[in-house]
Amino acid sequence: MREIIDDLLRVWHSGRTGGLATLVRAQGATPVPIGSAMVVDADGRAFGSISAGCAEAAAYEAAAESARTGRRGLQRFGPGSGLDAQMDCVGTLDVFTEPFSRRHFPEFPDIAADIEAQRQVTLFTVVWHSDPDVIGQHLITDRKHGTELVSLPDSDVFVSSFARPPHLILVGANAFASALATQAQLLGYRITIVDARPTFANATAYPGCEVVVDWPHRYLNTLASAGEIDRNTAMVVLSHDPKFEIPLLTVALRLPELGYLAALGTPASHGHRLEALQAGGFSDETLSRLHSPAGLDVGARTPAETAVSIAAELLAVRNGTSAEPLSTSPGAGRRHVHMAR
Repeated sequence: MREIIDDLLRVWHSGRTGGLATLVRAQGATPVPIGSAMVVDADGRAFGSISAGCAEAAAYEAAAESARTGRRGLQRFGPGSGLDAQMDCVGTLDVFTEPFSRRHFPEFPDIAADIEAQRQVTLFTVVWHSDPDVIGQHLITDRKHGTELVSLPDSDVFVSSFARPPHLILVGANAFASALATQAQLLGYRITIVDARPTFANATAYPGCEVVVDWPHRYLNTLASAGEIDRNTAMVVLSHDPKFEIPLLTVALRLPELGYLAALGTPASHGHRLEALQAGGFSDETLSRLHSPAGLDVGARTPAETAVSIAAELLAVRNGTSAEPLSTSPGAGRRHVHMAR
């Protein structure tokens, strides 16, 4: 739902009724994550996706029907469901459809405001109940939960938790930071650019990013002291100046919670970097946490290409994958999908 918040708000503020379809469960594999959603507005336009192609047309019709009739309910798409024509999904998809408007979901702007402010918010939706009048009821809390379908006596409740986005800290205000910030925003990261030089740390040059003018190691110490560093925090050092990066890396390598730590540079600059850190007492095991030179070897030459390379490595580390080509991995003949959990 996070991806279509603005579209949902537009429907809500229009005063008209749309239809909302949410992927709540899958058996087998899914092309998009559980919790993905599609809204069909009162003019029949669709925004978002519940399957990235397979079952999309059937889900669209079900959402449009909910908008017209006001009915709420679970729909199953897949082999044996009677709705599997022209589908190439692996397994089956359970999709909850409901009407969406001010009247049907009066609390929605509160959810949107929490997501925009990067606050934790969890939405509970009754997707099946023995009493049909209960189906579609919503509850909003700030308690932390996963995204899953929970079976309770006489009911099924879909729990969708909107956690604070992962945080990417880019050290060094330059063209590489600008390109990587653009890539990371597409991946859902909130971005901080930190640089001690006020001339370069210009907020207008980095739209959508927090820009901090401070010595990077001091900024990182401040975050760590406030408990703001965890496994969802990543940092990429894009400055080649040892007086910035060595004090910073000295702090960063002592933070076990940091999910990804990388530094841009050539093999030669990487060697000098390691020498300085080894002289500071860091072991080879600790230094192995530093991805340097940053990125996967894709032949990147420009800042934009380098950003793709680093973003790919960041995803591989975050997801615990090998970053090998899909064409050479086991099961290469199968479609690449997100597995349902």
